[in-house]
Amino acid sequence: MDIRGSICALATPFGDDGSLDLPSFGRLLDHQLAGGTQAVVVAGSTGEAHMLEQDEFERLLAFAVERVAGRVPVIAGTGEAGTARTVAQTRRAAALGADAALVVAPYYVRPTQEGLRRHFLEVAEHGGLPVILYNVPTRTACDLLPDTVRPLRDHPAIVGIKEAVATGERIHALAELARADFVYLSGDDGTAGKAMLAGAAGTVSVVANLVPQAFRALCDAATSGDREATARAHERLDPLVQALNCVPNPIAVKAMLPALRLGSAQLRLPLLELADGPDRARLHEALSALASLAAVA
Repeated sequence: MDIRGSICALATPFGDDGSLDLPSFGRLLDHQLAGGTQAVVVAGSTGEAHMLEQDEFERLLAFAVERVAGRVPVIAGTGEAGTARTVAQTRRAAALGADAALVVAPYYVRPTQEGLRRHFLEVAEHGGLPVILYNVPTRTACDLLPDTVRPLRDHPAIVGIKEAVATGERIHALAELARADFVYLSGDDGTAGKAMLAGAAGTVSVVANLVPQAFRALCDAATSGDREATARAHERLDPLVQALNCVPNPIAVKAMLPALRLGSAQLRLPLLELADGPDRARLHEALSALASLAAVA
């Protein structure tokens, strides 16, 4: 299993009545495959997994596995606040055909570094899937430090980390931990090129939902070490990346799905749709500038 390059953290389309919209999800998956996305994350980095009932999670993941049909890896977001619940969710994902699990650091409970180490080892030992660690302190209130990651690499089922801390110091610390059996993936679209030039094997991206072809071009340039091409690709994408930061993910990316006929902007409480105004106009302008790589309505 090769998990690297352009990886999309898929949005979860809901219908206007709030129900799971699998036909739109199918179009979103097709959009990714046509655009060169190299792996997809289901119910993972957008935070919408926490809006899903258990049967919806299972339907969504089973649908993605069938639709993708082995063309790219399907990674399931299985992280929960408790270790036993995370192991159980990872086992469900394995039974449904996922290729790997993206396991976010336990949120709200604020474990120690030793608690984090033991948590991830339990999931790796008993979850039944290759594990990609996921560190995003702005959402979890705990930070999985590089010194804690280092020994976790030695477990054969722990195959990588998605790191959302985007400081230069953290990027270089994680790049030093990368090796043949442990990949470092950037978790921040704004610094993705920088991270890949430093040694990250790829990026788990939100902006790729909308413009997978443009994001694949950035990943190809950066992972090949072409700094000039990376700068050009970053400059092209940056207005959209910055516009998407106007509100917490996934509000803005879902606001743009209707423009691509990939679903509605519907969210579930406590998230609210992006209101009409300057932020929405800026998003449309930035997406339209990439119209050659995204069929904007």
